[in-house]
Amino acid sequence: MSDQMTQRSELERHYECVSFYNLEAELLDAKELEEWLDLLTEDVRYDMPLRVTRDRGSDRSEFSVEGYNYREDRSTLEARVDRFQSEFAWSEDPPTRTRHFVTNVRVDGVDGDELSVKNNLLLFLAQGEEAEGTTVSAERHDVLRRVDGSLKLAERDIRLDHTVLPMKNISVFF
Repeated sequence: MSDQMTQRSELERHYECVSFYNLEAELLDAKELEEWLDLLTEDVRYDMPLRVTRDRGSDRSEFSVEGYNYREDRSTLEARVDRFQSEFAWSEDPPTRTRHFVTNVRVDGVDGDELSVKNNLLLFLAQGEEAEGTTVSAERHDVLRRVDGSLKLAERDIRLDHTVLPMKNISVFF
């Protein structure tokens, strides 16, 4: 394949990933959670490992392999969506307003129908009449899988820049 054709396919792949993330952010910010679930594969893995502070020079990861803020699959994500839409979602009364800013989308690798993609997330949250909102920063390591011609989220590893969550609870999706 020529260099020009390779570059074009890389640009098309990047544009498709950015379009996926733009749609995902729009659905999450609009609280269209059932539609958001449609962007996930049936075998999705959705993790947020704990960040651990290490000494400089440590050869251990900054992220725990044993502790998680949450570790989800399709059934637990569906249960969370059902709960958020019920009268028992007390932490979401009034609902949290969110704005997802997804940047620095990088396609790291391609393996058949799967794309390894890193992206940065800045998430703004506000609830009720509070004067100041909360901002959360993270890098996401995703696997997007082509299913029936469309990209779907197959894996997400959310790597917070915070060691302590700057919010009372995790009642939104990253």
